[in-house]
Amino acid sequence: MNRFQSKLMEHKYNLKKTSIEVLQVNVGKLCNLTCSHCHVEAGPTKIRQNMDERTAQAVVGLIDKLRPRTLDLTGGAPEMNPNFRYLVAEAYKRNVYIIDRCNLTILLEKGMEDLGDFLARHQVEIIASLPCYSKDNVDKQRGIGTFVKSIEALQKLNSLGYGNPDSGLILNLVYNPVGAHLPPAQEKLEKDYKERLKDDLGIVFNRLYTITNMPITRYAKYLKAFNQLESYTELLTNNFNPQTLDGLMCRNTLNISWDGQLYDCDFNQMLGLGMRNGKTFTVFNVSKKDLENWNVLTADHCFGCTAGCGSSCQGALKL
Repeated sequence: MNRFQSKLMEHKYNLKKTSIEVLQVNVGKLCNLTCSHCHVEAGPTKIRQNMDERTAQAVVGLIDKLRPRTLDLTGGAPEMNPNFRYLVAEAYKRNVYIIDRCNLTILLEKGMEDLGDFLARHQVEIIASLPCYSKDNVDKQRGIGTFVKSIEALQKLNSLGYGNPDSGLILNLVYNPVGAHLPPAQEKLEKDYKERLKDDLGIVFNRLYTITNMPITRYAKYLKAFNQLESYTELLTNNFNPQTLDGLMCRNTLNISWDGQLYDCDFNQMLGLGMRNGKTFTVFNVSKKDLENWNVLTADHCFGCTAGCGSSCQGALKL
């Protein structure tokens, strides 16, 4: 039994799936950036780990089967997948709410000139990574020149109406700590972001989400290189907050990998903790009954979602 499961038992908490409200689809690891904190280990060379047309069609079939409220598209840079626009269009036809987890710089890549218009036309919420309002911090985490490109992309989105409270086009930003520490209070940081981006650059957005960096895959290697992996892992463990448990995204989210396998969350996907019960669950064979009373698979990395104010793909769990 892992330490996180022991902690759940200590608090007499059974971590089970409820009804599936969110289908989170990781369409692949292909990305135009190579960020130090990326739990997916995405990058420009990951072209083979990319969802094909057959699997994308099966995802649409699963939408029809499970009737989720939200389709959450992630990657890599999900927009680089050739089936990204198909998934958006099919979900839009079905009145499913759509989220695109965007790294912003992709909007400036060759062949993506109409991407912003496409997203706006389909009323896609954009959740965009901007780990800081400081150029040096962003470039340190995401690569030299990334901050300038991100700002240009945000200005482009603002020109389309994104971030304007009257437009209905939602633009939310994501903060990830640059160092090995927990995120600060989300509400206060959101206020700081809004003031700095508006005053310095004329940029507006709706919400800021603070997300804890998960000590797995690439970020674990980064921490290990600076002899911080053990201390950071203990920081997460020692700050376990039982009040975050009811809000954990693994309870109402079904995660799908680029090859169609199913997971409780994107972090479990990267660690190979797939859902199975005599068979491996995939978009091709799973039934609604398979998911009833499903016990979420846990490991020690789960402390990353329950430390402090908690962390999910929608930001802090306790403000």
